[in-house]
Amino acid sequence: MKFPKNALSILTFWMVTLMFIQVAEAQTKRLKRPNSSVGISSVDNFVKNSFDIYDKVYKYDGYAAAGTPLDDDDIDVLEDALNDLDALSNSAPNILSDLDGTSVLKKGKATLQMNKAKKALSYSITTAKELLLGQREYDKDDEGSETATGESNETSDNPSQEGNVSEDIEDENISDNLEVYSKFDYVPGDKLIYFDDFSQDFVGDFPSKWNTNGSGEVVRLSKAEGNWFQMKSGYNIMYIPLIPNKLPEEYTIEFDLFTEGLDNRTSSNALLLVTFDDNNGFKKGRDYAYAAIPFGQYGAFGIRVRNTNPTNSRINNTITADIRKAVLNNPHISLAVNKQRFRLWVNEIKYIDIPQFIYSPEKIGFLKFNLEGLRDGVDKVFIGNIKIAEGGVDLRRKLMSEGRISTNGILFDSGSANIKPQSYGIIRQISQVLLQDESINLNIVGHTDSDGTEDDNLKLSKARADAVKQALINIYNISGNRLQTDGKGESTPVADNSTSNGKAQNRRVEFIKI
Repeated sequence: MKFPKNALSILTFWMVTLMFIQVAEAQTKRLKRPNSSVGISSVDNFVKNSFDIYDKVYKYDGYAAAGTPLDDDDIDVLEDALNDLDALSNSAPNILSDLDGTSVLKKGKATLQMNKAKKALSYSITTAKELLLGQREYDKDDEGSETATGESNETSDNPSQEGNVSEDIEDENISDNLEVYSKFDYVPGDKLIYFDDFSQDFVGDFPSKWNTNGSGEVVRLSKAEGNWFQMKSGYNIMYIPLIPNKLPEEYTIEFDLFTEGLDNRTSSNALLLVTFDDNNGFKKGRDYAYAAIPFGQYGAFGIRVRNTNPTNSRINNTITADIRKAVLNNPHISLAVNKQRFRLWVNEIKYIDIPQFIYSPEKIGFLKFNLEGLRDGVDKVFIGNIKIAEGGVDLRRKLMSEGRISTNGILFDSGSANIKPQSYGIIRQISQVLLQDESINLNIVGHTDSDGTEDDNLKLSKARADAVKQALINIYNISGNRLQTDGKGESTPVADNSTSNGKAQNRRVEFIKI
């Protein structure tokens, strides 16, 4: 059977094309250009220009991978692209300021696209230089296809803390987690029991609202705001927050972690143990349960959980959890005890949910921390902003039945209306009420503590209420017509503004049915 001449030409063209595509795909994995704009002109232009140049460089990288030599015109194009890349790369830091004041969703989308564009730039700059200098090399992988040396499929935008090594952890951006925020189900207790941000302590002193059989001190950090409590590692060295009374059967605990010096030589036994005990002494009691947060970096060591009583030890296990990158980047830890049930989140990801972990809720009412396995003077762990609150009240039912709720569980960056990610559990519950009953409209009212001027606090409280409204609109698809906002500033305190506990209670958001 004879093919028409033009059919043979077409067949030959597609065979050559397929061969080229197969070889070209043996380069680093191609980054996908965002298929929609953000709506911020500087960001959209930066992303478009970055990927326009990336497409050119990627094409010539494909030629080189296929063994096709570059001619003079190709070299001119690459030289022009490299000049454009330098200018474009230098413009990126100025664009970031354009994100101030935008909604949570738009800021997340913009950050995600900016990071993709920076990955494209990083690849393009390295590859263009190597192609122009004739230094682009390709190795055979296990299946015989060629892969560019010195390039990973994804390049990192966010450097870890100085001295930290965790090379095999895939990079991710906080904006990638907007969908996680929308499903985040942690809700803090509504009645504050204990709060300590160490602001009432002098740097260098042991914090006044804690007890220990070891040592520690309040410090200031160059890379984080506020005061932090540096604990010391050691066997059976306990750090005990001085909670006024025994803990109830339902409560939540939150705190921030900051680390320094962790690297691939940090021990697999480097752990922070959070223990729930039947006594407030420096030794474990007869009934206790604990969760151990790992700091080792050369492997994913998981979160240890154990419970015991005088006659039995039912659970003694390690739950799979790769939190190596999280512990390097100032994570927020959230824990919830609802009688026997125990849950633990690192940032917005829930790693532990055990329905019968606390043996005797009526006995276990004390909290202890201790560090183990850290290298002295090298591995450092700091704790900040610890909050303990009585839980058990479903905010949805309370809002439905009483027509209003007040919560200090919606947190913001200091002096800012930027909502902290760990706050979305409460906002999610509010959205569920609004979705269930479309006749309900809400007034969202922000309140601040007394730090700062009255005028600034009034503006800040209104901005925070507006931020919550935008989160309900953008993430949970609530109609803006159903939401009003107001700000009261520091004018209606519910507690003493001279104490850290009181300030934490005064920083709150109210939801009122209208």
